[in-house]
Amino acid sequence: MSSHTMQYPQHSAPPKQRSRFGRLIRELWFQVVLGAVLGVVVGLLLPSVGKQLTPLSDWFIALVKMIVIPVVFCVVSLGIASMDSLRKAGRIGVKALGYFIALSLVSMLIGLVVANVFHPGAGMNIDPSKLDASKVPEAASKGFDGLEFVSNIIPDSLFGALTGHTIIAALMVSIVFGAALNVSGESGAFLTKGIQALSTVIFKIVSWVMRLAPIGTFGALAAVVANYGTQSLQQLGFLVLLFTGTCIVYVVVVLGTIARACGLNIFTVMRYLKAELLIALSTCSSEAVLPQLIKKLENMGVGESTVGIVIPSGFSFNLDGSAVYLTMASVFLAQAVGMDLSWEQQLVMVGVMMLTSKGTAGIAGGAFIVLASTLSSVGGIPLAALALIVGIDRLLNEGRVFINVLGNAMAAVVVGKWEKDFDPEQARKALHASGQKRNAIESNAPTAIEAEKIEVH
Repeated sequence: MSSHTMQYPQHSAPPKQRSRFGRLIRELWFQVVLGAVLGVVVGLLLPSVGKQLTPLSDWFIALVKMIVIPVVFCVVSLGIASMDSLRKAGRIGVKALGYFIALSLVSMLIGLVVANVFHPGAGMNIDPSKLDASKVPEAASKGFDGLEFVSNIIPDSLFGALTGHTIIAALMVSIVFGAALNVSGESGAFLTKGIQALSTVIFKIVSWVMRLAPIGTFGALAAVVANYGTQSLQQLGFLVLLFTGTCIVYVVVVLGTIARACGLNIFTVMRYLKAELLIALSTCSSEAVLPQLIKKLENMGVGESTVGIVIPSGFSFNLDGSAVYLTMASVFLAQAVGMDLSWEQQLVMVGVMMLTSKGTAGIAGGAFIVLASTLSSVGGIPLAALALIVGIDRLLNEGRVFINVLGNAMAAVVVGKWEKDFDPEQARKALHASGQKRNAIESNAPTAIEAEKIEVH
């Protein structure tokens, strides 16, 4: 040991060793939790103040959405441009789409079975004529328009998609641009380097924006608690509890099984993604964590090209939490108005949802648009019945967004493993490092790097 090494008595901590709280307060996930707790307290104790804090959440989500499209463009175009051949991009896309369809179907069937076994809406005997249809969002009453969906995929101009807010249009332009770069050879090399430089700058902005997540969380929960309190749970609490329980079982059983098949533990993955999951829960926005999720998965050993294709497309086509909710909510509404749906009608309903749910990602009130389309196709369930769940939709959205984010993370791992573009050793190191960091905080001990700094001089 160096002669300059400082010795400390066993009973005293090194001067540079931070307190447990000092370490925690620097962690983004802890700041988000703190913001959430303070938001709930303000919403309960000062509801008049809480109702005015909605802009804090809206501004944070707007800042994230400002940067999501550039992130998608850089990640997708660079991922495809760097591939050995376009055949690989097509192969990844086909595998991802197949996985999305399979998981969406499983998710919808789970929601269907739960609603039929537990009958959350039975006995409510709601008279549809007495419901206030004005509570149903206007977007939902229009239903799903397939032609409009296709029109939204095709932007007005090449760069118009990159200045808009529609992920699916930006995804299409990014794929086309990346494919063109891939086949352009040396001519496109200059542009590829430029996009790489742009990507570095974009992710630096992302890191700045994410530091504002605790403020957005505070505003979101203060407003929700102030506006709804416990009133929405008085008659619809069973549906909320049932859906929450289903989401927990889905994560542990379905996503847990998928994680084990990939050599991972779902709880370890959730711990690794805790900041992103907490932000998504608080803001009820999947897009709010898309940039950070991409970086976390790349650090976890999933190939850049795989992440670049699977994650942006997953947030448009792989909404497993929403799939569980859609079938459960539809059967609940039928039971609430006293309508007995046959299994044939329910399967038709699933078929319709498999199509319509893929076109509403990122649209405000998207779940209601899908439900409206489904109610119209099945027949018998009045559109006004949607007014029953408007008040608790924000609560139900917690489970939806949690599964959507975690499900897409696992989709990237599955497709990466399938494509041999996933490094299990790097994943174990990333997850283990995350666990070590948490243990160091909990034990109030310096990390290995900090210990080394203490020992030298």
